[in-house]
Amino acid sequence: MDGKVSIKGYGDDLTINSVRIGDLSPGDHEKIEKTHGGNNYSPLEDVVVSHVKDSSTLICRKPSNTNIEKYIESELLDGLCCYSAVNQGQLNQTIVDAVIHHLSEEKLPTVPRSIRHKYMSAFLLAVSSFTKMDRVVPKVAGVESWELTFKLCRRWGYEVKKIPENKAIVVGATGNFHGRSVSAVSMSDDPDARKSFGPFVPGIELVPFNDLDALKDLFEKKGEYIAAYSVEPIQGEAGVIVPDDQYWPEVSKLCKKHNILLAFDEVQTGYGRTGENFAHQLYNVKPDLMGCGKATGGGILPISFVAGRDDVIGTLTPGSEGSTFGGYPLASVVGIYAIKTLVEENLAKNARVRGKQLMDGLNVIKNDFPDKIKEVRGKGLLTAFEMFDEPSLDGHHISVALLNQGIYAKETHHTTIRLAPALTINEIQINNLLDGVRNVVKEL
Repeated sequence: MDGKVSIKGYGDDLTINSVRIGDLSPGDHEKIEKTHGGNNYSPLEDVVVSHVKDSSTLICRKPSNTNIEKYIESELLDGLCCYSAVNQGQLNQTIVDAVIHHLSEEKLPTVPRSIRHKYMSAFLLAVSSFTKMDRVVPKVAGVESWELTFKLCRRWGYEVKKIPENKAIVVGATGNFHGRSVSAVSMSDDPDARKSFGPFVPGIELVPFNDLDALKDLFEKKGEYIAAYSVEPIQGEAGVIVPDDQYWPEVSKLCKKHNILLAFDEVQTGYGRTGENFAHQLYNVKPDLMGCGKATGGGILPISFVAGRDDVIGTLTPGSEGSTFGGYPLASVVGIYAIKTLVEENLAKNARVRGKQLMDGLNVIKNDFPDKIKEVRGKGLLTAFEMFDEPSLDGHHISVALLNQGIYAKETHHTTIRLAPALTINEIQINNLLDGVRNVVKEL
């Protein structure tokens, strides 16, 4: 390759070195990704998203029935919304209008953190009020928010709790998912996430999720060295694992007893997803630290933050933490209006109402096919159904079959299908989703 590149046009007319993107078949897209990409994902076969129709509907391209080199377009009900990154719905008009106004009228897309901009103040005021937290540090990606949470737990442990240097322990839960950074996979017990990436970050110990006795035992044995329990309030990637109702209130008491921080990863569970603004509110507990991402950007930009107690975040000093694009002007505006949308459209309430409809419907299907569906789990519109572990009930097969029903969903851990549609979804769309699931399960 000579390093020369020619880029012309927009949309389907976008042309890279004479290759017009609108002419590519789903097979062509797959070939390009396998040849020039990292092969670190396994997207569903024979489908390429082209654009969106409305807040919950994707327009996708599938191979033509008559010519595999061509494609046809069809609608897909978005049952996953980018793993809870698009809670406000695709192309939410309030957020889009804010972006257009900002770029056309305010004309301040980016400045570094070495100089203040007025939108940062607005973002901090909005987020601290929304989260009911003292301080906020803006970041970009969800894993960035967890990385900073991890660092803050350690720093607070040394500087406030006075743990001896290099002896701090951060406790996590088995089955966790906090991202793919080295620190995050050091916390993970997923062999696929860890293979050939060591040596891992020390000072991490895991306890079984939702096992209060195991946590008590560890705190009793090593509490003086434990800075924090860093954990998801509901485990998403693990298959929507919901703890017992009393687990988090008891954990909160236990952390206070041992002077240990409770740090929640609300990247998937925040912004109305579970029927409350944040999942910890379901259990009437308040964390000391909380990381958020995904829906923070309203499906428009990658935005995240860490919010928490004054004495925890207050341990940061200039030079100890930074982010080039953390809270830049355009991101701040998007983050503000992502909150405005959630609050003014009462999306958390809709998640409760439609989530109940979805859960009730899934349980009816489970009862009708008790030999196929093992369990239905969820809170709000963070839901999943788990199949029995048999080859005929393979999760990937189900995901592909749902595509043929006009529904986009994706398996996790082979047997579990997550359903997490946009919080704007309506009653008719939930019924269509349930009809699709029923049709697929019936034919298995």
